[in-house]
Amino acid sequence: MILRWLGFGRKVRLAKAKVMYQSTTVRLFIKPFCGWCAEAMEWLDRNKIKYNALDVTSDRAAWDEMVRLSGQSSAPVIEVDGEMLADFGAPELARFWEELG
Repeated sequence: MILRWLGFGRKVRLAKAKVMYQSTTVRLFIKPFCGWCAEAMEWLDRNKIKYNALDVTSDRAAWDEMVRLSGQSSAPVIEVDGEMLADFGAPELARFWEELG
């Protein structure tokens, strides 16, 4: 695990998935200045996973889609090849990715 400082003085551990699922479509619903969203993007970048980040605060259609998929308004929400994980940090994202494989 790597320790990294994120915004707001938060120090987090960035877990790496043991098994890297090869995704075809990854959508990440985010809010600006969201520490968990930044952590999710850092994890995806570090694992060289391509994704489409959708800012739900400036895109009403993205907001509606996030709420439809997750049933909540908390971010981040990630959809990977039809599988969805909501309101998570890097450790949960690493476990989710391993379960996809």
